[in-house]
Amino acid sequence: LTQYESVLLGTYVGAGTKWGLDGKQSLAAILPARERGEVGATWYAGTADAIYQNISFIDQYDPEYVLILSGDHIYKMDYDKMLTAHKQRKADATIAVLNVSLKEASRFGIMNTYEDGTIYEFDEKPEKPKSTLASMGIYIFTYKQLRKYLIADAKKEDSKHDFGMNIIPDMLNDNKKLYAYEFDGYWKDVGTLGSYWEANMELIDIIPDFNLYEEFWKIYTNTGSIPPQYISENSVIDKSIICNGAEIYGEVHNSVIGSNVVIGQGAVVRDSIIMQDVVIGENCVIDKSIIAEHVNVGDNVTLG
Repeated sequence: LTQYESVLLGTYVGAGTKWGLDGKQSLAAILPARERGEVGATWYAGTADAIYQNISFIDQYDPEYVLILSGDHIYKMDYDKMLTAHKQRKADATIAVLNVSLKEASRFGIMNTYEDGTIYEFDEKPEKPKSTLASMGIYIFTYKQLRKYLIADAKKEDSKHDFGMNIIPDMLNDNKKLYAYEFDGYWKDVGTLGSYWEANMELIDIIPDFNLYEEFWKIYTNTGSIPPQYISENSVIDKSIICNGAEIYGEVHNSVIGSNVVIGQGAVVRDSIIMQDVVIGENCVIDKSIIAEHVNVGDNVTLG
C-alpha cells in the first residue's frame, strides 16, 4: 500500500516472483492509494486509513488473522513464531517490540507491559518515554476485531487514522487483549536518509549484524544478462560491496556500488551509496553521498 512513488515501487516489486514468491497464493498485489474526495488528493490519511481503504480487498480472502508490516524497515523475522504466540494467547492484537535506547525512544510507539507480555499502556512518540520497549510497526490482528475498529475509526473526523495514535489506544481503552512479542534480532528503521545511509554502511562490516550470507537467508537474484564486474589493474577497492556489471577504474572505499556503475580513472568514492546505472567521470571525489539511479557525474566533480 504505497503512498509515494507507487509506479516506481510497483515496478520494482512486481508480482513477487523475483523475490521467491512464486506460489499461487503468495504473489504480491500492488494497491495504489485511492481518491479521498479532495481535488488531487490520493494519499492515505494514515497507516490505519491505508488498510481501511483496501478493506474490500482483504474481505475477499476472509482471513482469520492479518499481518501488517511497515515498508521502510530492514530485518529478518519468522512471522510464523509471532503468529503462533498470537494464537496461543487468543490475542486481539500482537505487536512486535524491541528495546531501544532511552535517547531513541521518543521516535517510536512506547509501551508498558506486565510480566506475561500483556500491554497495559501505549504512547505514540512520547516526549518523555516511560520505558524503552518500542513498537516495530509489525502487527498481527485478529481480523474481525481489526475490521470493527477500522470502520469505527474512519468515521471519526478528529482521528489521525493511525495505528499507533488511534487504533491501538482505542483497543486498549476497550480492554482488548493486546500482547507484546519481543524481537532480539537486527532491525533498522530506514525512514530517513541518515538511517538509510547507516543501514547500507552496516552491510559492509566484515561480519555485519544484518548478514545476507547466512545459509537460511535465501537471496533471489535476477541479474539476467548483466555481466560480471570489471576491476581494472590500477583500481583500489577496500571494504565495499560491488554489484554485477560495475566497472571500476578508480578508487572505492567503504561504499556500496550498484550494478552497471562505471567509476572513472582517478575518481575516489568514499563512504557512499551509488545506485545502479550511474556513471562517475574521471578525477571525481565522491564523499559520503547517495547517488540515485541513472545519474551521470561529469569529470573533475566533487560531491559530498
